[in-house]
Amino acid sequence: MENEEKIALVKKTIEKIRPYILNDGGDVEFVSLEDDIVYVNVLGACVGCGALEFTLRDGIAALILDEVPGIKDVQLANPSPSPFDTL
Repeated sequence: MENEEKIALVKKTIEKIRPYILNDGGDVEFVSLEDDIVYVNVLGACVGCGALEFTLRDGIAALILDEVPGIKDVQLANPSPSPFDTL
């Protein structure tokens, strides 16, 4: 599968989960595909949310990995710094 095909399928897959994330006041957007790793940004209520790791791993990533052949991982393009980083 070509990169352009993978990107199109990733975007289509993200659109399947977006309504659920939007319903909670957040959002997710595709940023890039590099070396079969999908990078996404989260917006709105997702930024700084304690459930973000769960949402990313068990929601967004699980769906993309299941529906898009060849994808190795899904990661945040710009992870928010942890409040513990300053300790």
